[in-house]
Amino acid sequence: MMTLLRGRAVVVTGGAQGIGRAVAARAVEQGARVVLGDLDADRAAATAAELGEAAVAVRCDVTVEEDVAALVRHCVERFGAIDVMVNNAGMTRDATMRRMTLDDFRQVVDVHLTGTWLGTRHASLAMREQGRGSIVNISSISGKVGNLGQTNYSAAKAGIVGLTKAAAKEVAHAGVRVNAVQPGIIRTAMTEKLREDVWAAKLAEVPMGRAGEPGEVADVVLFLASDLSSYMTGAVLEVTGGRYM
Repeated sequence: MMTLLRGRAVVVTGGAQGIGRAVAARAVEQGARVVLGDLDADRAAATAAELGEAAVAVRCDVTVEEDVAALVRHCVERFGAIDVMVNNAGMTRDATMRRMTLDDFRQVVDVHLTGTWLGTRHASLAMREQGRGSIVNISSISGKVGNLGQTNYSAAKAGIVGLTKAAAKEVAHAGVRVNAVQPGIIRTAMTEKLREDVWAAKLAEVPMGRAGEPGEVADVVLFLASDLSSYMTGAVLEVTGGRYM
């Protein structure tokens, strides 16, 4: 076992599957104890069981402040601290602006942007008292370039970048770092639902000629979570295979 996060307590929202699950698995491999927060309590519990006794699951709706506060509190009470917070929970409701409903817009922004703000807020409050901590927010390359049919998702993911930079300036003096990751096309259950022609068109934009794997995003999150990035805050790292350089 490698030990970049040995003895540290990590919270991952949306940790039951996809990128969140990969992040949680990598953290456990690196010696951390992990709290998986997810709206799907059963799937989160199953993932925690697969990851072993270092992982626990908590049902969490990231748009509900008390849920997020309770998630952070559970980590502190269970493991004595919260060293890393990964705000990863997300969803899509893709449609052109002409067809997108206001509810579809608000729901996606609420989950991604409000959820990330709540996670950043409550984790940083606990971390300030500890005098240390690393927060990693999962944005998307669509927040940099804008994706057709994703005015809601692109707006939310761009907002996460601004939130990350502003929060980093507020809490740096307290020993808390806040950074973001912008994945490109990553092979997950969500992206595998794309039509074959849409998938092929996206891959054609990637200089490396392939989709990324969740573990490749998890490795970059691990870097930002660990002391390897001790002099980095407010940074946004793209994990895209060179897409949209």
